[in-house]
Amino acid sequence: MAGQAPAIAIEKLSADLYADKRTGEVKEFQHNASRAGDKASVSQSLRKLRDLINSNLENPETALWVTLTYRENMTNPARLYQDYRRFWLRFKYYLDKQSHPPAEYIIAVEPQGRGAWHLHCLFLFPGKAPFIPNADMARIWGHGFTKVKNLDGIGNPGLYLTAYLGDMELSESVSAGTFQARRIAESKNKKKAVVKGARLKLYPPGFNLYRFSRGVKRPEVWQTTEQEAQAKVSGMTLTYEKTISITDEGETTRNIINYRTYTKAPEKDGAGTPADEQKEPATLTLPSKGDKSRPPTRAGNL
Repeated sequence: MAGQAPAIAIEKLSADLYADKRTGEVKEFQHNASRAGDKASVSQSLRKLRDLINSNLENPETALWVTLTYRENMTNPARLYQDYRRFWLRFKYYLDKQSHPPAEYIIAVEPQGRGAWHLHCLFLFPGKAPFIPNADMARIWGHGFTKVKNLDGIGNPGLYLTAYLGDMELSESVSAGTFQARRIAESKNKKKAVVKGARLKLYPPGFNLYRFSRGVKRPEVWQTTEQEAQAKVSGMTLTYEKTISITDEGETTRNIINYRTYTKAPEKDGAGTPADEQKEPATLTLPSKGDKSRPPTRAGNL
């Protein structure tokens, strides 16, 4: 009947087995040894994180980017989040005692080639981020080295920050056994060779790459036409673009999706001082060749 949901062809029996109802066979699920084995899942997680950061960071001056590390080779992910929860309570207390405004957070986990974990923390303030000495941050963390930096001059902070989660320097990638010569690239400072995507192999399956506090807003998504989306970003700088094709089992292209991020040029206030930089990214969904339909553009303040 029209509108009736299609019958489900498989039935899950356990974490490892499923039954194919069409043939009656019992088969094994294919489990991935790492998050890199499930490319779609990894890509989606990083895209969601990138969108989340760009939705909440309109002005880089309102944020602090903090890296938290361990003295020892700490490899327990459960302890990692427990230590962060305690750190967050101490950090909120510190902000209050120093008369600093409260903050929200987005945190992302970075696995090291040697097996240890790092935490990258994006602290978001309602106004200009306060100056916090690195010595104070290290004392509040209490487990090892810390690094505090601002994000001034970063045109696409979401892309910039998520690059830490996927790429590795060549020397670390070789030590970790994730080196692939065809994926090598040169870093912006021209001094370090970087292996694109090498770090993804170090994430365990099912691991949450990032978390965020309750006050962090979710990206807004709406549908519009390509023409309207282009008008909305007119005059803005394109800071990121990626195009993917969607194919069926017969390798026939069914659709093409084009992701773009745009950044407004700094505006000047009445005193002639550049105003806060704003971002208005858009995700554009374009029809594939030979497809007579034209799907609406999917856009949002990613």
